[in-house]
Amino acid sequence: QVQLVESGGGRVQPGGSLQLSCVASGRVFSDSDMGWYRRAPGNQRELVAIISADGTTQYADSVKGRFTISRDNAKIAVYLQMNRLKPEDTAVYYCHYKESSFYHEALETTLGGDEYWGQGTQVTVFS
Repeated sequence: QVQLVESGGGRVQPGGSLQLSCVASGRVFSDSDMGWYRRAPGNQRELVAIISADGTTQYADSVKGRFTISRDNAKIAVYLQMNRLKPEDTAVYYCHYKESSFYHEALETTLGGDEYWGQGTQVTVFS
């Protein structure tokens, strides 16, 4: 069981900045993949940014150059620095954690690989 606690959402004017934070607790591992997704009204949930344990990142084209994802492997936390925000960035942002799978030799089976989601934090970009 993993719990994800998000913070940092709010309302800002276009061109402003926000930083989202997500701290994982429970049965967590530092080699997990973590990231942020968002769902705007009337849209499907979409990837914003992800970061692997080795620091490899992936961003949606719409946020490249404006958003930066980072992580703290000791704390098992992920952050999203959002700069030059636009009205189209308005959405509920969800923290995501994907447990790494592994082969358990004694049990002769693959374990782990579960995914967890935060409750979401609202980001509103409006004058």
